[in-house]
Amino acid sequence: MIQLIDVHKKFGKQVVLDGVNFNVQEGETVALLGPSGTGKSVLLKHIIGLIHPDSGTIIVDDKDVVHLKRHELAELRSHIGYVFQNGALFDSDDVFENVRLGITDDAKYRDLDYARARVAECLKLVNLPPETVDKFPAELSGGMRKRVGIARAIAGNPKYLLYDEPTSGLDPVNADVIDELVRSLAETLGVTGVMVTHDVRGAFRTANRLALLTGGKIVQQGTPKEFLASTDPRVQEFLERDFHNATIAA
Repeated sequence: MIQLIDVHKKFGKQVVLDGVNFNVQEGETVALLGPSGTGKSVLLKHIIGLIHPDSGTIIVDDKDVVHLKRHELAELRSHIGYVFQNGALFDSDDVFENVRLGITDDAKYRDLDYARARVAECLKLVNLPPETVDKFPAELSGGMRKRVGIARAIAGNPKYLLYDEPTSGLDPVNADVIDELVRSLAETLGVTGVMVTHDVRGAFRTANRLALLTGGKIVQQGTPKEFLASTDPRVQEFLERDFHNATIAA
């Protein structure tokens, strides 16, 4: 379970999170929506302890993230897979080494036989052919790089997966591929997921619940049907602007 309670964060005079309350139940995927620059990625980094709040409580797996000691935070992070917005692959390393970095157990990381088997398994899970293992990031398409980033995030058998704009920069066809992958991994691996995205259509296709962050607050959190039925003008404005004329399979 992930829970943020009355979380506040500002950078200088800019208020980014202004009393955020947000929760994710075990086994579900929640899409965090909102206009660009509203603090969605900042919220995601709070969950993993990369940023600390000015005030408020952050609970992940029954642990208070803010007050964890360094080794305790490292242990918690070993159960969390993080998918970076641009893939964040190391250009000088091949796909094998990039995915291997996601193996959080040191003994397993050093065991080359285990690492080769685990990397191959993860590439299969993200629908990449076996020969991808020897390629370098520059040899991959944007969609393939995204999938390698996801393969790395699941290499350590995480309990939680955090996605930071997994479909940004992709054409609609490749975005659909990533959306389907997010959904299938949730079912196959049983992970609890948070997906930061501005793609409302993709969020409706992949998430069990949605949350809208705007003005530093979560103004709506619920199922896709509850979002569609919302009379909150902020929700209606966001859906009309970002989901205009799209077809929803809710």
